[in-house]
Amino acid sequence: MKLTVQVKLLPTPVQAAALEETLHACNQAATWVSAVAFEKDIKRNFPLREHTYTLVKDRWGLGAQAAQHVIKKTCDAYTTLKANLKAGNLGKSSSKRYWRAVEKPIAFRPEGAQPYDDRMLSWQHTQRTVSIWTLSGRMKQVAFTAAPEHLARLSLYRKGESDLLYRDGMWFLIATCEVPEAELNTNVVEFLGIDLGIVNIATTSDGQIMAGRRLNRGRLRERTLRQKLQRKNTPSAKRRLKRRRRKETRRARDINHKISKHVVAEAERTGRGIALEDLTGIRVRVRLRKPQRATHSSWAFAQLGEFITYKARKAGVPVVHVDPAYTSRTCAQCGHIDKANRASQARFACRSCGFVDHADRNGSRNIRHRAEELWRRGAQSTVPDPEAPP
Repeated sequence: MKLTVQVKLLPTPVQAAALEETLHACNQAATWVSAVAFEKDIKRNFPLREHTYTLVKDRWGLGAQAAQHVIKKTCDAYTTLKANLKAGNLGKSSSKRYWRAVEKPIAFRPEGAQPYDDRMLSWQHTQRTVSIWTLSGRMKQVAFTAAPEHLARLSLYRKGESDLLYRDGMWFLIATCEVPEAELNTNVVEFLGIDLGIVNIATTSDGQIMAGRRLNRGRLRERTLRQKLQRKNTPSAKRRLKRRRRKETRRARDINHKISKHVVAEAERTGRGIALEDLTGIRVRVRLRKPQRATHSSWAFAQLGEFITYKARKAGVPVVHVDPAYTSRTCAQCGHIDKANRASQARFACRSCGFVDHADRNGSRNIRHRAEELWRRGAQSTVPDPEAPP
């Protein structure tokens, strides 16, 4: 499976200036290529290369590989845009957001990531340096650092392209690694159901509740501070906003990593699979009151689901996604479905059999039951033997 490793570059001032010049040139070229692609309605790599390759090399002084990556990056951006439009991620076709995306060419930020392949970038793992192509020539002995776990993964499994990225005054390389997966455990009978939420980030069918109070308090504090600084609108307030702009995201990511690691370890230890809700498109489907919108939009449920899925693949733990419809209204004991069963945000009380439980724990048990049923159906289904007699 493919995983990425982020390494921090430690360039000298001369090396940093060369990297900055190169990154700006590549993104300026990509913006020009995007305009050509938009104007001529050419979004595929090879036809677009015929119209832009020579000019990109001559006008911005890029090497052959860099020019090709600029063109491919542009095509990939339009492919992603098309997929987002089709999936409804940019709203309905009548919305302003949709038309803002389609009525003008894609523009690339000066610090946007630029792909590098092995002909443009080489790694010296023992010395912890890289040799990287720039407009000023090949920059050698550019130092890098990363967590010990990431350094080990990088030296063993790195394969394919890496992205050069400038963020918050620091330089990074995002390297792709082809990590082997553990053999999938196909003998599971039971599943660990996970109910994802805002008040409680994750609740397992075993009854463990991972409360989101700490994360929600942090979000509220950051949002309040952000509003206060925006109202001030002074130079010092803007500097402080810039320093803190990714703090909430980093905190949520850290918590999601810890929760997903715990969930996968528990499923692996007990020989079970993991059952998750299929929450695709929930932001579009669910209608919320105005006070709830900010909280819902900042809820990184998709990220937590992705973290659980990829860690489970590494560990050989099967993951089943189920339809979440009515899991919060269905009694896990008798199966009775009623909106009134959900007595409050935290309390579930079945109107039919009288079963009482924490609402999220009841939901996770329903998710577990659905996953086990899906898994059982899949195990029982067989492909007809072509050599068998009719």
